[in-house]
Amino acid sequence: MAEFFKTSTLWVVEYLFDGRARCWYRALRGDQDPTVLMTAELAALHGTRAQLRSVRRATDAEESAYRRGETPANHYCPVRTS
Repeated sequence: MAEFFKTSTLWVVEYLFDGRARCWYRALRGDQDPTVLMTAELAALHGTRAQLRSVRRATDAEESAYRRGETPANHYCPVRTS
């Protein structure tokens, strides 16, 4: 994990699952397009039940929490609605 993380970027994937806002943290290599990758992954996992809203780089605070293992255990979390 450590070697992969050094060469990756942490992304926050915000999406709707059955109409409910969810988010997911993903560490991806720098040469990958996160929007394309996450659109395909959500479709493969959930079909039409999931709809991608946005993919953004994690803030410094979010990345620090992720590295400390302080993200939600199921990798889902409420997202901001504003």
